[in-house]
Amino acid sequence: MNPDPDTEFAHAWVHGFESAVLAHAGDLADADRRAGDGDFGDNMRSALRRARRTLDSTTPTGAAEVMTQLAEGFLGTGGTSGPLFGMWFRAVAHGLRDADAGTALAEGLRQGLASVQRLGGAEVGDKTMVDALAPAADALRDRAGVSVADALARAAAAAEQGAASTRNLRAQRGRASYVGDHAVGVEDPGARTVALFLRAGADAAGALR
Repeated sequence: MNPDPDTEFAHAWVHGFESAVLAHAGDLADADRRAGDGDFGDNMRSALRRARRTLDSTTPTGAAEVMTQLAEGFLGTGGTSGPLFGMWFRAVAHGLRDADAGTALAEGLRQGLASVQRLGGAEVGDKTMVDALAPAADALRDRAGVSVADALARAAAAAEQGAASTRNLRAQRGRASYVGDHAVGVEDPGARTVALFLRAGADAAGALR
């Protein structure tokens, strides 16, 4: 039996994200050591291992179920970043359940941004993952009917620009806010991880066109 295309896409997305996080683990860890408490990389790897164990031991059907299991892996991880990412991934999963997946994904990104802001209290400019999440959601505003591949490509490009912008910001939230100007010049690792996730999704969707 041929694999369900949506499930195949989601597995490719998660695999690409895992590979990207591992490839950039050194840079993410270094950024967090300079602007935080240094545990970001370990928390990301731990969350991905938890999600991978679940995915390898089950047979999720559909992109939404795959993303839900990714979310659960992050929600069960310690620290602040794991639960925040878990909430966001859960919103993405919700968007992927809709038949008009491009439009629903846009709504999922908006809902995910709202959830992260509600829990973390961050705004754009605070040098957090929100600086990548918000432009990604805005990139899909009023773009009903776009394909998942096009939606993710637009969101990824916006998130990458947002993540890059955090280098010039003085942190207002989280542990990076304690070090003041010492964090200026350092890209927020959470924002960079958001961009890595969306780019992995865009690549996976593009490969399956």
